[in-house]
Amino acid sequence: MALPRDRDSELTDPRVRRTQAALQRTLIDLVQDRDLSRISVADVAERAGVSRSTFYDHYRDVHELAEAACTTMIDDLIEAIPDPGTGDTPHAAPDTLLTFFAHLDEHAGLYRSVLGPQGSARVIDHVRRRATVAAYLGARRAVTGEDSPSPTDYTVHVPHDVPAAFTAGALIGVATDWLQHGCPRSPAEMAALTRPLLMTLYREDDRPSPANAGPQCS
Repeated sequence: MALPRDRDSELTDPRVRRTQAALQRTLIDLVQDRDLSRISVADVAERAGVSRSTFYDHYRDVHELAEAACTTMIDDLIEAIPDPGTGDTPHAAPDTLLTFFAHLDEHAGLYRSVLGPQGSARVIDHVRRRATVAAYLGARRAVTGEDSPSPTDYTVHVPHDVPAAFTAGALIGVATDWLQHGCPRSPAEMAALTRPLLMTLYREDDRPSPANAGPQCS
C-alpha cells in the first residue's frame, strides 16, 4: 500500500521530481520490450536503481506509474506541438496532428495499455480534457488573435464548446482504434486522414453563443 503523500511537497521538492521522472523513464523503456501487464514493481525498481520501498513512496503500483508517465508526456506534448491558433489554422493543423500521432506511435505499447479496454479512465479523461482545452484555446486565438493560457494550465476554465469537445472525443476515438489495431497506418497517413474531418469544425460557422444555446442539463 502506498504511503500518504503530500502533493504540494511533491511539486516543489526537486528530489521527489527527479525520482518520479526516473521511474517514469524506466517504465517507458521497459514497455518497449514487454506488455505493461508483465512489468512488476521489482522490474521498475531494479532498472531505476531504487528500492521497492522508494517506489511505493511515490506510486501504489505499476499502473499508477503508467498513468503518471502518460499524463506527463501528454502535457509535454501539448506544450511542444505547433499552436493551431497562430497563422492559418488549416495549414498549422497537419503539423499538430502529425506530432500527436508520431508521439503515440513512439510510445504505442504504453498508450495501447492505458487507452485500451482495460486501461486507465484517469489517462483517458486527462487526454480528453487537455485536448478539449487545446482545441478551444487554439480556435479562440485563430478568431481573436488574443494570447491565451497554456493548454496545460489546470486553472483554465473552458465553457461548453461543442466543436472543442467533439474534437477531443474524436481524436481519442481515432487514436485508440489505431493503437488497438497495431498502428497499421503511419503517423503521416493518420494525420492526413484525420485533418479534413477536423478542419470542418473550424470553418466559419454560426455557432450559438452559450447564452442562446438552449436549456441546460439539471
